[in-house]
Amino acid sequence: MVLVTGASGFLGGRLAQILASRGEEVRVLARERSDLAHLAGLPVEVVRGDVEGAARGVTCIYHCAGCASDWAPWSTYYEANVAGVEQLLRAAGGVRRFLHVSTTDVYGYPRAACDESHPLVDTGLPYNRSKCMGEALVWEAARAGLPVTVVRPATIYGPRGKAFVTDIAKLIRQGLMAVVGGGRAAGGFCYVDNAAEAMIQAAAASETVGRAYNLADGTGETWRGYVDALADGLGCRRPWIDIPFGAALALARVMEAPHRWLGVPGRPLLTRHAVLLLGRDQEFPIERARREFGFQPAIGFAEGMRRSVEWVRTFPLLTERS
Repeated sequence: MVLVTGASGFLGGRLAQILASRGEEVRVLARERSDLAHLAGLPVEVVRGDVEGAARGVTCIYHCAGCASDWAPWSTYYEANVAGVEQLLRAAGGVRRFLHVSTTDVYGYPRAACDESHPLVDTGLPYNRSKCMGEALVWEAARAGLPVTVVRPATIYGPRGKAFVTDIAKLIRQGLMAVVGGGRAAGGFCYVDNAAEAMIQAAAASETVGRAYNLADGTGETWRGYVDALADGLGCRRPWIDIPFGAALALARVMEAPHRWLGVPGRPLLTRHAVLLLGRDQEFPIERARREFGFQPAIGFAEGMRRSVEWVRTFPLLTERS
C-alpha cells in the first residue's frame, strides 16, 4: 500500500487518481474538511487527520502536501511545509521509499536555471524559506537511514491547477494579467500527469535513493507563449500589460507593504514571488531524471494546454465575461 499526502490538492490528487486507476492500493491522508470529490468512485482509503495511522503499514509515502501560495502568513507556510514534513518523517519508519515533493524555488530564483548540484538558497521569501527548511529535514532523515528521493518540480499546470491555471485564467478574463520582461523567460512548464509519472518512476527505481531531481517538460516554452495559449483557448484578448523586471520587483514590494506592515486583508495584486517566477528562467535541466530513471514527458505542451482549457471551461465563473 502507498500513502499520498496532499490528495485534496492538485498534484497529490492527480497522483492518487493515477495510482488507483492502475490497481495500486492507495491510502490518502487528508484534513477533516478536505474536499476529495475528485477521488469519488476510486478504491482509495481515506484517513483524516491521523498521521501515524495513515503511515502505518505502507511501503511508500508520496509527500505532496504543502502550501504553495505566493502569499500567506508565515505560520501557514511553516505549519504546512516544515512542521508537516517533520511530523510525517517521524511516522515514516520502515517505508521502502519516502518521496518528497520540493520545488525548484529552493535554488533561490537564480538568474540562470541550474542543475541539482546547486545549493539550497534561502532568499527570505516565505515559500522559498519554508520549502528549504522542509527539504533540509528530509535530508537529515536520509542521513539517519530513511530511503529518500526528492523531486523539485518547476511550474506544474493542468486540470485542477490553481496558481498557474485558474488564477491566471481569472486575471486574463479581467484584463489584469501581466507579463514580466516581455514574457521572454522560460516557464519550466510541467504537465501534471508528466510530474506524477516521474514521481512513480522515481519511487520505484533503486538508483534514486538519496537523490534529488528537477522536473519539467523541457519544452523551453516561455511565459508569453503560455499566457497567450491560455487566452486564445478561452477566447480572450491576449495579455497586454508588460512590466520590466526591475520595475515589477519594485512595484511588488510597494504592493506587499500595506499587507505586511499594516495588516491589510487580502493579497497584493503583485508579489515578489510571482515576479521572480515570471521574470527568471524556470527551465531547470532534467538530464539527471532522464538518465537515472528514464523520465520522458509523454504529454506535450499543446495537448497539456488543450486539456487545461477544456477543464477551465467547465467553470462558468472563470469563463464568463463580467
